[in-house]
Amino acid sequence: MATLIRSKISNKLSNAATAVSNKSQAKVSGMFAKMGFQAATDEEALGFAACDDLDYDHRQGMQMEILTSDDMGGEGSGDGGAVEGDSHYQRDGTGPPHSASKDAGPTEELSEEKPKITAWEAGWNVTNAIQGMFVLGLPYAILHGGYLGLFLIIFAAVVCCYTGKILIACLYEEDEDGQLVRVRDSYVDIANACCAPRFPSLGGHVVNVAQIIELVMTCILYVVVSGNLMYNSFPNMPISQKSWAIIATAALLPCAFLKNLKAVSKFSLLCTMAHFVINVLVIAYCLSRARDWAWDKVKFYIDVKKFPISIGIIVFSYTSQIFLPSLEGNMHKPSEFHCMMKWTHIAACILKGLFALVAFLTWADETKEVITDNLPPTIRAVVNVFLVAKALLSYPLPFFAAVEVLEKSLFQDGGRAYFPDCYGGDGRLKSWGLTLRCSLVVFTLLMAIYVPHFALLMGLTGSLTGAGLCFLLPSLFHLKLLWRKLLWHQVFFDVAIFVIGGICSISGFIHSMEGLIEAFRYNIQE
Repeated sequence: MATLIRSKISNKLSNAATAVSNKSQAKVSGMFAKMGFQAATDEEALGFAACDDLDYDHRQGMQMEILTSDDMGGEGSGDGGAVEGDSHYQRDGTGPPHSASKDAGPTEELSEEKPKITAWEAGWNVTNAIQGMFVLGLPYAILHGGYLGLFLIIFAAVVCCYTGKILIACLYEEDEDGQLVRVRDSYVDIANACCAPRFPSLGGHVVNVAQIIELVMTCILYVVVSGNLMYNSFPNMPISQKSWAIIATAALLPCAFLKNLKAVSKFSLLCTMAHFVINVLVIAYCLSRARDWAWDKVKFYIDVKKFPISIGIIVFSYTSQIFLPSLEGNMHKPSEFHCMMKWTHIAACILKGLFALVAFLTWADETKEVITDNLPPTIRAVVNVFLVAKALLSYPLPFFAAVEVLEKSLFQDGGRAYFPDCYGGDGRLKSWGLTLRCSLVVFTLLMAIYVPHFALLMGLTGSLTGAGLCFLLPSLFHLKLLWRKLLWHQVFFDVAIFVIGGICSISGFIHSMEGLIEAFRYNIQE
């Protein structure tokens, strides 16, 4: 018996010494690899895996002892559920959250459940984002970019689809069995992971600010284009463009009551149907004038001063990265996410390119910032009614996302929240929380009234935050979090996207600001 005990003690000491040695070796190797001197070898990786397994077995054994003692003392859960802090839950993120209570009632459990969405519903939301009202500005981009503008419509679709996929890849890490496990939930979590450990919350704050600017500016643009379309559809009515914007905003106030993404998906489906009708009407009119198309007006050179604005317009028309982590996390089958991204961006690329080219060929140098302003009054009124409906149906998606970001960062950030939770214990929105949502709608109206230049504002936003959230940050985060697993061509793509995105962002921002300043200085009307 004594020999057996000594043998077990000797084995445990030997295993512990081996674990410490392997862990130290792996940490040193990992540190040097991060500094760029060399990559970790297979032997070191195996040593770290062995150390991890020993550590896991040790913690699991300790946890079983705790469970056994609890059962003996009558403190067991009764359901065989794991105790908070179980190593299994810490490793792969499954099971109840740490804040879950053992005696939580059924009401709390039901309030935490959110309805899942299908790949089709996720696709409608992505289509809503990338096939939105901003298609109206694409012919204006062809006016200043010519064939290069058409190429950028295709190029932006490919790049935004790629960056959307790598952004979702940053949400996952491999467990000890080589299975991908979702360890992050949002764009902010990815940013914080990249800035840790020195600045664990800096990246999240930067992304939060960029997301809020992007989403709120998108909402503003929907109000701007609604007022513009209604004013140009009924010019003889004694109602100004600002008054039409106020009427549109009144119709958007019910958005303050939105509770989940599934409800937003229904609006996105109706929005896509309205978009299809609009494309059919505009392209049909353009085809009726096909014999007058001005092919010679499509240039091979660019307007150096105004083309950077076109870049911002094209980029902004593809921005959907803000919504992707939430959409993928709410899907019934997240494995269908990549397929959904492919067909939505292929469809967007074809429809956008066709719409922009056909519309520009029809009006050539007379192409306006909002292409429907070129239509004859009768057709314009019909198309604009559908466009206004589309704008109003598009508004809930960015508004809901903006509200979600603000609530999580200011009201629901655990002990770090700046304000008390705007939801009651039963999950209902408090009255002052509803007031804040309505205030956000009114804020978008005020901005729409004082900054009415649709294309310039879209180019400015696309250059400032669109390029950052679509090109710069996803590629940077992908390199930072998955550096050891990337192939050389993936590294090349990420670096190239980051450099090109940075150049386009800076140039587009400068020229868009110049355009806005000029418009205000000389009181230029749309």
